[in-house]
Amino acid sequence: MLEHDPSDRALLAQVRPTDWTNPEPAAKYDLVVIGAGTGGLVSAAGAAGLGAKVALIERHLMGGDCLNVGCVPSKGLISAARAWATARGAAKEYAGPPLAAARGDFGAMMSRMRRIRSELSPIDGAARFRDLGVDVFLGDGAFTDSATITVGGAALRFRKAVIATGARAAAPTIPGLDGVPYLTNESIFDLTELPARLVVLGAGPIGCEMAQCFARFGSQVTVIDRGPRVLSRDDADASAVVQQALARDGVTFALGSEVAGVAQEGGAIQVRTRRGGVEATHSCDALLVAIGRAPNVEGLDLERGGVAFTPTGVTVNDRLQTSNADVFAVGDICSPLQFTHAADFQARMVIQNALFFGRGKASNLVTPWATYTSPEVAQVGHTAASAAQAGIAIQSFTVPLHDVDRARLEGETEGFCRIHVRHGSDTIVGATIVAPNAGDMISEVTLCMTNALGLAAIGRTMHPYPTQGEVLRKVADAWRRTKLTPTVKSIFSRYFPLLR
Repeated sequence: MLEHDPSDRALLAQVRPTDWTNPEPAAKYDLVVIGAGTGGLVSAAGAAGLGAKVALIERHLMGGDCLNVGCVPSKGLISAARAWATARGAAKEYAGPPLAAARGDFGAMMSRMRRIRSELSPIDGAARFRDLGVDVFLGDGAFTDSATITVGGAALRFRKAVIATGARAAAPTIPGLDGVPYLTNESIFDLTELPARLVVLGAGPIGCEMAQCFARFGSQVTVIDRGPRVLSRDDADASAVVQQALARDGVTFALGSEVAGVAQEGGAIQVRTRRGGVEATHSCDALLVAIGRAPNVEGLDLERGGVAFTPTGVTVNDRLQTSNADVFAVGDICSPLQFTHAADFQARMVIQNALFFGRGKASNLVTPWATYTSPEVAQVGHTAASAAQAGIAIQSFTVPLHDVDRARLEGETEGFCRIHVRHGSDTIVGATIVAPNAGDMISEVTLCMTNALGLAAIGRTMHPYPTQGEVLRKVADAWRRTKLTPTVKSIFSRYFPLLR
């Protein structure tokens, strides 16, 4: 955070107020939550709303990564980058508007992001949670035994507890990296000037989103990754569309490359890569490390609490229960799916499991995810590759966005909708959407998968025309056409003459 920025000062006044006084602890709490990111906030607010006596502990900033250094600020950058790109590209697609050739004001855009972030901060702020009936403790929380957590000299005894301390950016071991200034998602949003040259290590969601943003702002951007393609967890065709879109925006790639070393030479950072024995050097003014995460387990004294953990985080069972039966964990500290919405729904499940003898299973959650490049990529369930690995026989149905009238009219035809069903049925096992608003569109498929509605249900649902969401109905129609087999056609050919 920037101490001189009024928006950042307003944010800190909400999520880390300097005049905060921790309350006197209750004799015993129904629930003590460590960590005030999404998972912790939902756990605390939900339990308190049901009448439980709740304590919430945060050692840094309430709101966690999502508000402070993740979803919220990154989407502020993405919206600005899209607006600038749309303005510059308008003359190519539409007759009349002037070409917006000049660069935008990077500093003003960053100030806008910080302002909006601060305006959203009261939702996650200490005062709001105090008003919800939660005892908010700011400080370092640690277990002293299996039923007690201390913070600021106060001992909080609990019936149940939730660990929601999340994860943080962790740079990989690269020769010379410790000797150069580099950015992560925790520091890139503090920039006030646009770097002329940016190297991004990592072609995952964060790397791709930031690479495209800064290229659109005017930086010369290079993405380096050891994998052969971007977004390796997503559908390969979706990955190709995104890579082409980033390249068109000016991003260059060094894929299939290992980082051999990093060094500061003069005023520039030199990143050396190696691919198949061939070395290359990439000079930049700023280096973004967008690979590597580490769980926030340090200082919690989990051993004293009887909570098992590994280098990847706290160990939980399918009900999100740790090795201490009275302690649960949610979010990035324990989940391989490190998304804000995953932490949210895990927290809702833990409230039931911890306080009301619920039996909810994390494996039953249908978790979508989205990468907010242009176009966006949204995924839920299996890709074709992961279905094959799981031994699931599928049929896949794909409709390109070019076949959707609204996409044609808006000049946004890159992308597709692909839905996988179990072979011989309409049971949806996964879907990929590549479209300008794919993150919004994927929810219709997630709804079907969560509630055991098949692809036929989407086909029976009227979609407004013209919308890009109509592509989902077109996929369902493609599935339905497979039911018109030669046998069925033969029966119909004999049926209709009988009616004449």
